[in-house]
Amino acid sequence: MAVGSLWSLLLWKALLPVAVTGAQVLSKAGDSVLLAAEQPPGFQVREAIWRSLWPSEELLATSFRGSLEMLYHSRFLGRAQLHSNLSLELGPLQAGDSGNFSVLMVDTGGRIWTETLQLKVYDAVPRPKIQVFIAVAGSVQPPNTCQVFLSCWATNISDITYSWRREGTMDFGAGTHSLFTDGQVLSLSLGLRDKDVAYSCIVSNPVSWDLATVTPWESCPREAAPGTASYKDVLLVVVPISLLLLLAGVFSVWHSGLCSGKKKNAHTDEVAPETENPLV
Repeated sequence: MAVGSLWSLLLWKALLPVAVTGAQVLSKAGDSVLLAAEQPPGFQVREAIWRSLWPSEELLATSFRGSLEMLYHSRFLGRAQLHSNLSLELGPLQAGDSGNFSVLMVDTGGRIWTETLQLKVYDAVPRPKIQVFIAVAGSVQPPNTCQVFLSCWATNISDITYSWRREGTMDFGAGTHSLFTDGQVLSLSLGLRDKDVAYSCIVSNPVSWDLATVTPWESCPREAAPGTASYKDVLLVVVPISLLLLLAGVFSVWHSGLCSGKKKNAHTDEVAPETENPLV
């Protein structure tokens, strides 16, 4: 009897006018989703059929006079649960579960109500990564400024959007930033007032989001404060002077030795004539 009723319902679906609504349901891979059909006022359901329409047409669950059946061979076998209120729960969801689902209901008076739901399953957004690029040295920049480019990306994900946030403020400020590549790249001109300011890249899709945060000033070249010298500057001054002093010392020792040798030879020449008296 139940099999005959099922075929009768399928035939009615094909031949009689139906009421169709195109509601969209969004969910995330790994979660469960509840597909609930809205019933018109006074509609007392006697029989119901849930089907998958796309990408393939499959029978998922049925209810005949309170008897629920879900053991149909479909890609949702073991992942479909029909509740007593005739809502269909699917899960855990996979990315390939997106598609159209239809419920056909018949009330005790023989009226038919059909509703179609569109399910869209998204992957969870992973934590993005930010890479900091500094403008080429030697480019024309005002003093105590740093031109940076922040590149943000999320791996193995689609249908996502990128946005940026300057932490601690409501906006970026006029004329201090630019966006490229659909928001993935942020260009900033930083000053000393921005040395402790953090920027966050936010990646999102309709069901999830995540972010990463960096402090770009930390990647900017270090400049010595007025009246101080950097280690590099010290080396550039100290090393040549040290070499010069070392060479001067070596030359002084060599020159002293040379002079000492000449004096010794001169003294020998002066003494020699006094000792060379012939014997009488």
